[in-house]
Amino acid sequence: MELSQRITNITGGGSDGWDVFYKARRMIAEGTDVIELTIGEHDIRTDPIILSAMDTSARGGHTGYAMVPGTQELREAVATRLTERTGVPTTYENILITPGGQSALFAAHLATCSPGTRALFIDPYYATYPGTIRSVGAEPVAIATHAENAFKPRAEDITSEAIKGASSLLINTPNNPTGTIYERDTLQAIAQVCQEQDLWLISDEVYDTQVWEGAHLSPRALPGMAERTLVIGSMSKSHAMTGSRIGWIAAPKEVITHLINLATHTTYGVPGYIQDAAVFALSQGNPLEEEVAAPFRRRRKLASDILAAQSTVGLIPAQGAMYIMLNVRATGLSGEEFANSLLDTHHIATMPGESFGTSAHGHIRVAMTVDDERFKQALQILVDHAEILASHKAS
Repeated sequence: MELSQRITNITGGGSDGWDVFYKARRMIAEGTDVIELTIGEHDIRTDPIILSAMDTSARGGHTGYAMVPGTQELREAVATRLTERTGVPTTYENILITPGGQSALFAAHLATCSPGTRALFIDPYYATYPGTIRSVGAEPVAIATHAENAFKPRAEDITSEAIKGASSLLINTPNNPTGTIYERDTLQAIAQVCQEQDLWLISDEVYDTQVWEGAHLSPRALPGMAERTLVIGSMSKSHAMTGSRIGWIAAPKEVITHLINLATHTTYGVPGYIQDAAVFALSQGNPLEEEVAAPFRRRRKLASDILAAQSTVGLIPAQGAMYIMLNVRATGLSGEEFANSLLDTHHIATMPGESFGTSAHGHIRVAMTVDDERFKQALQILVDHAEILASHKAS
């Protein structure tokens, strides 16, 4: 007996990109004090007022099966949020509640990609993107970007792959891992390609509340794009509800109708008490979301100040999200080699740029997810370590 190729080929037969992270976790389990700057996990956990709402709902009896598409109240709350923030008229019929953004990504690709079709995505990318595409039976195709252009995609590069045949394009802005935000011109160029090449656009917008420079624009709001765009949203980053696994897809009504059928045969919905907590969290409006985002805004400023005082480690402009992308090529090491060296020498864990594709070779991603003083300490040690390595290379 054999397992299906779809399952055994999810990582493409190679590393899943999380090797340094797993190594750091093993060190922690063995008692080593590691400063972990790897995954996007808030150091300040879910607000107690949200947990209280969750507890009240659960103790009030909302622990049975919830409606598979999501509760009416939450679907309407998400629809209202999107209408107000994007200007695109949205109703509950455009919303499916999912067990987190990752589930939404899988469902969106299953809806838009037939087996064997090509699905495009931007490199650097969140580490699960190619595996998600493989898991629905499609072929992942990465579109390379360049550090000197802040890793923003060019329309001509997307077109060159789309004309070979493709069903979808996945973008992420504000971007993980780079912190880049796609401005209107970039999104309009992407929209034009999608319309000319008849692509579905899957827009991962889970960092839409973490904007430090400029503004977030959902491509769903551009002319002619609402009918071909599936937006991925989540409470994980905006409300520090990572473990609650609560997200959504916003899409045309026909797409949602079919995705409800998928949910019936896979997740069978999201626990009602978690949905009630999400409704409560959304009802708190911008102040709560700004409170959750505030530590990362501060730490971005701290990082900018530290990096401005040296010239060995380069900073990709961090316009949004809870990460900074650092260029460590001056050390002569790859991102993976530098990350392992930093972890082995100073017990500071970061993610290699190579975990997110080939475009970020020679970079590392730093999650701004420890308290301010510990973050400053770790970043200064990182810079000092890079300067020592660079001096050894020069000699």
